[in-house]
Amino acid sequence: MSAPEKLPPGKQIAYAIGQFGWSTLVNTVNITLVYFYIPTADSGIPTFVTQAEFFVVLNVVTLLLASGRLFDAVTDPLIAGLSDRSGHKKGRRIPFLAMGAVPTGVFCALLFFPLVGSESFANLIWLAAIQFLFFLALTVYVTPYFALIAELGHSPQEKLGLSTAISVTYALGLIVASFTPAIGGALQSALQLDPVQGIQGAVTILAIFGVILMLVPVFFIDEKRYCRSLPSDTPIIESLMMCLRNKNFLPYAASDLTYFMGITIILTGMPYYVEVLVQLDKSFVGIVMTAIVLISFLFYFVVYFLAGRYGKRNLVLFAFLVFSGVFLLVYFLGNIPMDPTAQMLLVAVTAAMPMAFLGVLPNAILADIADHDSLKTGKKMQGMYYGARTFLQKFGVTAGLMVFAGLTNLGKDVGDDQGIRLSGIAGMALCLFAFFVFMAYNENKVLKETIELRGQAES
Repeated sequence: MSAPEKLPPGKQIAYAIGQFGWSTLVNTVNITLVYFYIPTADSGIPTFVTQAEFFVVLNVVTLLLASGRLFDAVTDPLIAGLSDRSGHKKGRRIPFLAMGAVPTGVFCALLFFPLVGSESFANLIWLAAIQFLFFLALTVYVTPYFALIAELGHSPQEKLGLSTAISVTYALGLIVASFTPAIGGALQSALQLDPVQGIQGAVTILAIFGVILMLVPVFFIDEKRYCRSLPSDTPIIESLMMCLRNKNFLPYAASDLTYFMGITIILTGMPYYVEVLVQLDKSFVGIVMTAIVLISFLFYFVVYFLAGRYGKRNLVLFAFLVFSGVFLLVYFLGNIPMDPTAQMLLVAVTAAMPMAFLGVLPNAILADIADHDSLKTGKKMQGMYYGARTFLQKFGVTAGLMVFAGLTNLGKDVGDDQGIRLSGIAGMALCLFAFFVFMAYNENKVLKETIELRGQAES
């Protein structure tokens, strides 16, 4: 079998644009969904589902969103296994991207269209069903998409380059999604809509935009040409257990899960930090997230060179420490003797570097781990590694969502904001825990053995 061709720059861009699309959709949900269903007193959004509390820090919305995501998490290894074992004539991954793109956009929009315009049990059932379908469709796209990093990149540097590219487009999606409140406000003013209709219009526009971008890799990447797509014959459960038994994967997965708990807290909390803690207009959320991303772009390309000198592991550890400081800053927002705008920009400046590092490096590290295991065992299970990662990520996202939404019961309004502030302390603790867990990953050993194993395979 002839060696796969190197992916040219134009195709790398086409691949990365897919992440721009799904990042727009998933971050629209991450930033806006809790705010939509647990609105502040001044938001102008009615209550669509009961806000009943359980055990002080739990409520119906928290339990509903958590149960839906956890149930969906079991689909990650299933989709990964099906992708690894696929013998489709177009390749193992691209056909899944084609199947997942449009449904992801449709269900993203429907999440913000409750059946009844006031508090109703029907809205609970609707939200439960639609969020499950949204995350299922997203998994069909995202898990095979990530597996392509290890297959389109034929060396550690190529994998790091692809990881850097999709980190940039993920950040662009985050910027676009963060302007959901501003777009909704503009639609309100221009079309004389109420706050709910404004958000619904904004989400619909972004859903269409995201789907178009998600389809770009489908039409422009010839998987058979640039990947060596050999179906795996390992049963799904067996391949998942092999991943989870990999001593290189375990510290990576544990720290990644914990990090996603933290990042979910800060993304979900951003509208509250802006509107409640520093009392700025909710449209400022987009400005803050744009500032974070634009500043982080200064690090996206620097990290590519720093990783070669200091190692990806060391940069990730450093980023966890800095991010813990960002969360500590969140606790004091509104009480710092600075202009409110300056306080939020301070958050943006300090969060930019760790978000850049943790956006680029983990994907490249996992590609190294999957590549090492493929050479060591002879089983090509890249999809399952990314499936296992997204499986655990969803537990992290769910836990982060539960932590934040639960803390809102302790105060989420101006003058009663203790729950929002405590989310900063929770995020700080999570980042410190991730730091200590990830110290167990031995990057030098993985890269050294990979070089040796590849040399033996080619000799």
